[in-house]
This record gives sequence, structure tokens and C-alpha cells, in this order.
Amino acid sequence: MDVYTAMRERRSMGQVKSDPVPREVIERMLEAATWAPTHHRTEPWRFFVLTGEGRRPLARLFVELAKAEMTDPTTPENQAKLEREAQKPFRAPVIVVAAMEPAEREDVVIAEERSAVSAAIQNMLLAAHAEGLGAMWRTGKKTYHPKIRDLFGLGEKGEVIGFIYLGYPAIQPPPRKRTPWSEKTVWIDDDRPYRAHHV
Repeated sequence: MDVYTAMRERRSMGQVKSDPVPREVIERMLEAATWAPTHHRTEPWRFFVLTGEGRRPLARLFVELAKAEMTDPTTPENQAKLEREAQKPFRAPVIVVAAMEPAEREDVVIAEERSAVSAAIQNMLLAAHAEGLGAMWRTGKKTYHPKIRDLFGLGEKGEVIGFIYLGYPAIQPPPRKRTPWSEKTVWIDDDRPYRAHHV
């Protein structure tokens, strides 16, 4: 599969089978991730591969964080919500937690470290598609909670950038459309102020 085909055909896959994913397949994806561009060659990415009961501590923390936002966790509605939180890490047989641990250097910009990890995630998503896997890059408010950072032993400036849920596809995703690039692009070949080209 060439890279252009992979980029066009890849879809976020929210429903995957419970079948295990061979370790060597995950390792190839992680290898692909590490070839992302990285400012100053800091390679700020860190990966945590959760399988089996390794997903349980994350589930417990999801419940804890959800409960902390509830006035009364004992209501039937909230109990159902907490149960859904507990099951979230078990929606896929593998979760790759992609995190950023910035280099301790004066010339390092945190936003650039974050971008490098995001690029690594995209590499991983394309590799997953090439391997016949379904993948979903999940985030949300709790992703950035300090307790999530602490769960994975990251430093004070470290961040979890996303949870990559992986498994073999359980459904065939529908075709998707994208706004043509030409509608999002401005070509500039003169020295007018850039904003003038939008008029």
C-alpha cells in the first residue's frame, strides 16, 4: 500500500474486534512512529502499550475522574455513566498511550515537542491501516488531567497526547469526504501583505 492510498483510505475505527493483535505488528507501528519529524532531534515521544489487565488501572482512573465531577455519584444515571467509563479502555484489545516528555533544553519549545508526538501518532495510524488494523485516536478533557500524567510516571512538563485504540475492524466504515485542498489554500507569489490575498 502506497502512502497516498493509506492517507485517503484510513478512517478512525470506533468498533474493533476483541481478537489479540500480534506483538510484532504493534512493534512495526511503533517503529514507524519514531520516524516522525522532531525539532532538534529530541524525540520527545513515549509510548505505553496496554493490553489485557494492563488496561485496568486506566479504567479505574477514568472512573475516579468522572466521579469527581459528579454531585451525587450514586444516582442510577451516574452509576451507568461510571460503568461506561470503566469499560472504555476495554473497547479495544490494545491501547497505545502516546505521551510527550520534553527535553530539558533552553532551545526547546513545548509546542514543537507536542507537534512531534502528534506527527508520530499520524505515522502510527497510517501504519495501522497498512497492517489491516482499525485505529482510533481518542483524547478528551481527562487526557490532559495531571492524574493521567502521573499514572504513566511522566515528568511535570510531560503530557499524554492521545490514546490510540487498536484492533481488527469490526465494521466497514462509510466513505468520507474532505473539503478540497484548493478551498483551504492560498497561493502567494507577490509581495502584497498576506491578508490581502484573502480579499
